[in-house]
Amino acid sequence: MKRYLSVWFPGWPLTRLRRARRQPTSASARTRPGEKPAEPPRKPFVLVEDGGHGLRVAAANASARALGISAGLGFTDARARCPDLLHEDIDREADRAALERIGDWMVRLSPIVAIDGDDGLMIETTGCDHLHGGEEAMIETVAALLERNAIPHRLGLASTPGAASALARDWPGHILADGEEAAGLAELPISALRLSEEAETLLKRFGLRRIGQLYGIDRKALGRRFQSRAAGDAVLLRLDQALGLRREPLTPLTEAPSHITRLPCPEPLLATEGVQSGLEQLADELCAKLTGLGQGARAFAFHAFRADGEVSSVSVTLARPVRTPKHILRLFSEKLDQIDPGFGIDLLMLEARRTGPMDISAPALSGDLAASDTDPVLLSALADRITAKLGEGTVKVTEAHESHLPEQAERKAGFDGELPGPAITPADHGPRPIRLIDPPEEIKVLAEVPDGPPLRFIWRRVPHAVTRADGPERLAPEWWTWTAPPPPSASPEGIDRKWLKPKLDPRADAALIAKIRAELEAADPGEPVSNLPRARDYYRIEDEEGRRFWLFRQGLYEDGRGGAPLWFMHGLFA
Repeated sequence: MKRYLSVWFPGWPLTRLRRARRQPTSASARTRPGEKPAEPPRKPFVLVEDGGHGLRVAAANASARALGISAGLGFTDARARCPDLLHEDIDREADRAALERIGDWMVRLSPIVAIDGDDGLMIETTGCDHLHGGEEAMIETVAALLERNAIPHRLGLASTPGAASALARDWPGHILADGEEAAGLAELPISALRLSEEAETLLKRFGLRRIGQLYGIDRKALGRRFQSRAAGDAVLLRLDQALGLRREPLTPLTEAPSHITRLPCPEPLLATEGVQSGLEQLADELCAKLTGLGQGARAFAFHAFRADGEVSSVSVTLARPVRTPKHILRLFSEKLDQIDPGFGIDLLMLEARRTGPMDISAPALSGDLAASDTDPVLLSALADRITAKLGEGTVKVTEAHESHLPEQAERKAGFDGELPGPAITPADHGPRPIRLIDPPEEIKVLAEVPDGPPLRFIWRRVPHAVTRADGPERLAPEWWTWTAPPPPSASPEGIDRKWLKPKLDPRADAALIAKIRAELEAADPGEPVSNLPRARDYYRIEDEEGRRFWLFRQGLYEDGRGGAPLWFMHGLFA
């Protein structure tokens, strides 16, 4: 049996705007919890947004509603009823962001908090009510938190999100036991089902104003009363979701953590020492839970829920699963100064994420008996400290990558607690130099034509005479990953540079390929040869002074992909 708490904020865009306008720039001038908030404007005021039929009212304050101005009314009609009506454009993005911040604050109740429409939250409270003394006490706690921050709200709790939402909007503060959805919702208006305005209007025309009136109607007959099948299915879907006949999945704002420990504060915390002491208590408790399960965690998040409705959070990531309080506290010590207590912290929470089994093998008695010269546990602990101080992604390792091109045979990857194994060199590859030059440097070479090794070359203005040479080792271009640059404006109509990918049969389409190549060369007479994929012939050579080099010829003679081949220096042998 799952339980859901719906938190609805009537007039949320106006509430968000009022809270944003009364927030001062200096921390000393902030409104303290319990103080009376600034009075809302007494003049008629509305928020408007552009729609398919011009400007329409999106939200109206009490003064405007008293004049018959409500959401959905055209702005022209609203101005006719109140010529001096004040208005502003609604900011949906700011409303959504503020709603998500309150959702983050509500994580103190349950780890599963989702956005419900444009003005509400849906919280799955299954198994969480005992932390607050029961469901009634939990609702009172939420109401007290919101009232203390002057946020108008309505609450409802039931076994389905649809029923909880209906209670919050039309029977606030009520709790439905499991299995009482049909009886509890029967007398509520059909607007509580979160239907579209068109569907609600059509049902009222049929004389269907209460949810209970929908129970006895044949479903096929009800669906036929709507102009489209989709509209009828939407009504039936909302009804079934509210009654628990169909599942309504939630999309939480954050991923649900594996394990959580909480520490309510009898008195609001204002000093960093109190926050540190609370973190130590939470770390001991959480690590004890992980130890009992034989698991560790690779990420921890520490949240401080403030009395003014804000959340201050810091997190750390680890290379390997751990459950040692001392190590966790050491990582958090670098970030605790980021916790802003504001006017007081009333709840601390530590959560473990990315949990998994730990390597609990016994360490070697001595270095001589160890299987490796590197201790992975100590190496991971060092990486964790560096990451906590310099930021995530700082520690990287070099790992092998499948590629024909030597400069792309390795890549940087984040350290995950394990060192990469040695790169496997294919049997048909020749020896590779220890040091590569990035990018390869062009050199002047005297060589035999067409496939002979270099006889002399000039690199960095120094001539070298070749005494010995080995090669060539040919590396074909990676046509499956190559994408040519976009064609210039002068390219012939219909010509695409991606023709170099093997989409044409060289024998059957030889004439077409030759035509396209000619048109491309005519359109780009000055294009560098390096922009076209060409084969490489690598040579290992030794000069007269015994120095060994690794160089390659870019392109082949008469390969149809540019002019004469170019030579490049790519590496040095020890």
